[in-house]
Amino acid sequence: MTISVCIVDDNKDIRSALEQIILMADGYTLAGSFADAEEALQKIPLVKPNVVLMDINLGDGENGIDCVRQLKPLYPEILFMMCTIYEEDEKIFEALKAGANGYILKKTAPGKLLDSLRELYEGGAPMSSQIARKVVNAFQMGAATADTGPASAPSKAISILSNRENEILELLAQGMLYKEIAGRLFISQETVRKHVYHIYEKLHVNNRVEAINKFYGR
Repeated sequence: MTISVCIVDDNKDIRSALEQIILMADGYTLAGSFADAEEALQKIPLVKPNVVLMDINLGDGENGIDCVRQLKPLYPEILFMMCTIYEEDEKIFEALKAGANGYILKKTAPGKLLDSLRELYEGGAPMSSQIARKVVNAFQMGAATADTGPASAPSKAISILSNRENEILELLAQGMLYKEIAGRLFISQETVRKHVYHIYEKLHVNNRVEAINKFYGR
């Protein structure tokens, strides 16, 4: 399956480098490349890529987080991978709350970048363990505030999922990649993918952040 990608970055050199990575890779196609939020907001809905590599800052005017906040509700099927120079926790967390599906550092090696794009496309949510814990903590706090019944949201989710599915969801929440989960549980990556597919199906979600969100009752 070929993954169509759009790039949004105001730095011409970085944008060109990302374009070359996508253009030279098997299994990926470049659907568009844009220098600012205004152009991205106009053209991404027209080309409807599978994944958007979105710069968080984008110079003057609206930033990448604003773009995601506007586009994601209208096009929930489009996946947004935030690109950032530094691992700025608050900005990354804000982007995830706005609807982003994962993030990656701009200094990431091309091979790892492509792997992360495919991981995102296949239902993962590339992010560091530190950010994943922040997401989980936020959802836990929200669940604790909202929980008024005898059974908490996590316990309800546990009753829906099998023991193995619940175990894999916990590891996804820690920011682990499929291959890391496979190594931890001594199963194949394909088996992990099948379990994740069933988790998303049972929780009626499309990605890792939504699954954690649903798990903690937000």
